[in-house]
Amino acid sequence: MRLFRIPFKAMASACEVVLALDDEEQAMALAQAAIAEVQRVEAKYSRYHSESVLSRINAAAGQDAVDCDDETWALLKYADALYRHSDGLFDVTSGVLRRAWNFRLPRVPSAKELAPLLGLIGWSRVERDRQQLRLPQVGMEIDFGGFGKEYAADRAGAVLTALGVRHGYVNLAGDMRVLGPKPDGQPWMIGIQDPRAKDKVLATIPVSQGGLATSGDYERFFELDGRRFCHVLDPHTGMPVTHWRTVSVVAPLTVVAGNCSTIAMLKQSDGLQFLEASGMDYLAVDHAGATFTQGSTRA
Repeated sequence: MRLFRIPFKAMASACEVVLALDDEEQAMALAQAAIAEVQRVEAKYSRYHSESVLSRINAAAGQDAVDCDDETWALLKYADALYRHSDGLFDVTSGVLRRAWNFRLPRVPSAKELAPLLGLIGWSRVERDRQQLRLPQVGMEIDFGGFGKEYAADRAGAVLTALGVRHGYVNLAGDMRVLGPKPDGQPWMIGIQDPRAKDKVLATIPVSQGGLATSGDYERFFELDGRRFCHVLDPHTGMPVTHWRTVSVVAPLTVVAGNCSTIAMLKQSDGLQFLEASGMDYLAVDHAGATFTQGSTRA
């Protein structure tokens, strides 16, 4: 078998489908099926697409309820589960905070700026009944940015699996769905970026099947007065988290791996206890540079 790497761009990120197959034409056709599924998910749920499901829901904030199809309703139920299991820290209504934060500019918004946005956050206030959803207040929004990329990776992986692919993976900017091991049965060795050295690998994690995802303070951030401000924001305060540099998790699904890593970031000093209780393999580095691992992940 040969190894084919098919790069593409989606969700404003560099992505890749990697397949081990005998035939190049077949590899390209299979990769295109996976890419088409990623593009479908992006078009349906991106807040940047005016015709997306979420854009329609957000545009109706403070007005009538919006009908949701089965896929959207299932994702909303998943968002509810994440909210409950994170003690309200994983909140899909918290995307409004991006109106105050611009991580291309080293500026911290004031409490006065954050206050009205914090007033728009609150998944518990969202009205859901019989596959209809209503945002009760004008200005409220729902954003699947916290798990949309990971969900797309899983969906693309499901398409490839249904088409008979057994060796390869889908990589959406580091959020990965592994379909099966290398043809020789060995796991794929996935490098994890050092959060303080862009061109350095912190660790290599073996993955034969399932999902791998990483959250960190180095993806989008700025530094000001010796402090780092990252894009992972606490919905209760509107401020960036500070305890973890990076958290990587291996799980049966990419979306589960991604949400475990993000919730650990949001829980800050309680994140390690959360990771240990999850039963997932993980690798985490705290603000002081100390490394914590469980399972096959090793620095």
